[in-house]
Amino acid sequence: MQFSDVDDDLKEYNLEHYDSDSNTRDGENMAILGNARSLAYHESNADDPYITMQENEDEDEEREDLQVLATDNMIVAAKVEDEVAHLEIYVYEDEADNLYVHHDVMLPAIPLCVEWLDLPVGKGINVIDAESRGNYVAVGTFDPDIEIWDLDTIDSMYPNAVLGQGGENSKPDPAQELKKKRKQKKSRKANDVYHVDAVLSLAANRQHRNLLASASADKTVKLWDLNTQKCAKSYTHHIDKVCSIAWNPRESTVLLSGSYDRTVVAADMRAPEAEAPRWGVENDVETVMWDPHDSNHFYITTETGTIHFNDFRYAPKTPETSKAIWTLQAHDESISAFDANPIIPGFLVTGSADKTVKLWNVQPNGPSMVVSRNVDVGKVFSTKFAPDPEVTFRLAVAGSKGTMQIWDSSTNAAVRRAFASRMAPSNEEPKEERIVGVEEDSSDSEVEGGAEPGGEDAAAGNGFESMDEDS
Repeated sequence: MQFSDVDDDLKEYNLEHYDSDSNTRDGENMAILGNARSLAYHESNADDPYITMQENEDEDEEREDLQVLATDNMIVAAKVEDEVAHLEIYVYEDEADNLYVHHDVMLPAIPLCVEWLDLPVGKGINVIDAESRGNYVAVGTFDPDIEIWDLDTIDSMYPNAVLGQGGENSKPDPAQELKKKRKQKKSRKANDVYHVDAVLSLAANRQHRNLLASASADKTVKLWDLNTQKCAKSYTHHIDKVCSIAWNPRESTVLLSGSYDRTVVAADMRAPEAEAPRWGVENDVETVMWDPHDSNHFYITTETGTIHFNDFRYAPKTPETSKAIWTLQAHDESISAFDANPIIPGFLVTGSADKTVKLWNVQPNGPSMVVSRNVDVGKVFSTKFAPDPEVTFRLAVAGSKGTMQIWDSSTNAAVRRAFASRMAPSNEEPKEERIVGVEEDSSDSEVEGGAEPGGEDAAAGNGFESMDEDS
C-alpha cells in the first residue's frame, strides 16, 4: 500500500513520458533563446535597472590617458636601468607643459640606437601598397640585431621583425644553442648577410621607404629591404667601427658614414664598387649629419669636441688634405649629441660628456654660441629638435641619469634675439624660460631616495643650472 501511494503521488508529473515531452508550452514553441523578442536593451548600462555596479571611473581615465591626440608630440627613448632594457614612449603636451611616459616596451637586448619608421613591417603585413603607413621603431642592439617594434601596440612581448642572424630562425633548436654559443667567438667574421658586432647607427630612407641602412662595430654598413627583411647589400668603406650614418635629403641614394678610422665617406649605394669621396678629421668621428637646408653641406663632430662643416662638392684627393669651410671647438670633451634645426636655418645644438647643451647660430661669417645650459640629465647622450613648425624651438635632451627634459628654447632671451628675423611673428608676451621633465611620483621618490645624486640611475630632476646667456 505504501508503494501504491508513492506511485499515485508521482502520476501528476507524468515521468514515464518525460523524454518524449512536446517542446510546446501554452501553444508556443520552446527553443534556445526563444524569448529573445521580449528582452530589453539599453544604450548605456547606467539606464539598466538590473545593473547595480556601474563602470569603474578609473578605467575610463586610463582609456583617456592612452589616447594620443593630433596635437600631442611623441618621443621614443631607449633606456637601460638595473640591467633591464626597455623603450619608453613619451607624450609631450606643449600647451600644458606636460611630459609623461605613455607606455614602455621591454627589450630582450641592450639598445644602442633607434630610428623611427613609417612603413609597416612584420609577418603578414602587406607592404605592397605604397601608401601604407605605420608607427614603428627600429632598434639597433648589442646582440647584434635590428629589432622592429610596433609603437601603437601596448604591452608588446615580441618585435614585429628582427633583421639579422636573430631573425633567420625565429624558433631555434635548443639543442643547437649550446653549439652556437661555443662557436660564436670563432664565427665573428664580417659577412654580407648580417652584422656580427654591435649595431651603432640606423638611418631610414625617407624617399625609398623600404630601405634601412645600418652601421656596425664590425666595420660594415648594410642596406636592408624592409619588404623582404633581408640584407640587400653590404659595404666595406671603412677599416674601423662605423658609428654614424645619414642619407642625403636630396640625393636619396647617397649615404654619409663616419668611422673611428677618422674618415667620413659619402657613397652612392647604387655603385658599391665605385671609389667614394672621403674626408679626414683629427680624431674619432662621433656623428655625421647633412645640412637639412642645403644638401651640398654636411657636419662632422668628433671625440675631441670639434665640429667640421664641409662641402660635398669639393672632395679632397686624400683624407689628409681635407679642408673644411669652418671648424669649431664647441666643447672640451666629446660631442656625443648633435642636431640641426629642420625649420630654422643655421640653428644648431650640441651635447657633450661635459654635461652641457649649447645652442649655436651659424651665419655667413661662421658660428657663434647663443646660450649654454646644464639641463640636469648627466652626460648628454641625445639632443633632438621637434620636426613640426609649431614646436620647432622645443628641444628634447636625454642623458646618463636616465631622464629626459624638453627645453622650450624660444623662452630664452638670447635665442629670441639671435633668431628674431627667422622666427614667425608673435603677439604673445615673452614667457619665463622653461624646461619640462617627467613629474616625479611621491612614492617613487621615497623608494629612490637612497640613490646617489648624479649617478647613472639617479631619479629625475626638473631643475637646471643657468649659465651666462651672452655668447
